[in-house]
Amino acid sequence: MAQSTAAKPDVGTPRLAEDTEQGRTTIASSVVQKVAGIAAREISGVHALGGGVSRAFGALRERIPGAGTADTAGVAVEVGERQAAVDLDIVVEYGASIVDLARAVRRNVIGSVERITGLEVIEVNIAVNDIHLPDDDEETGPTGSRVE
Repeated sequence: MAQSTAAKPDVGTPRLAEDTEQGRTTIASSVVQKVAGIAAREISGVHALGGGVSRAFGALRERIPGAGTADTAGVAVEVGERQAAVDLDIVVEYGASIVDLARAVRRNVIGSVERITGLEVIEVNIAVNDIHLPDDDEETGPTGSRVE
């Protein structure tokens, strides 16, 4: 079996966004991840980012003091020296047009990442994992105590 000699970029390593005679600017992939996640959430009809497991871990992480928020749940990026690619896992609100929603998310993510980081976004892949129903928000547990 032949192994691929192409090296994958390290996701934690800052990448070059601008190199001038006055200095170099690098942008970490986590920055691109956060920008893309925030831009995706700005679109009406996006209920959440991430699959069921990542949303569950995100909910737990938000309850731990000092652990931060789940800004990057459901967002994966590949960042090169001048370009970035984004993969999003989203949950849409019931009734939203998935085609129109995906188009709006893609446009907003590309615009935000390019404007904020200066990197060219070559693709935004969107996977719709679930549809959020309005009755999913209601409490289904008992309202009172069963014992005195």
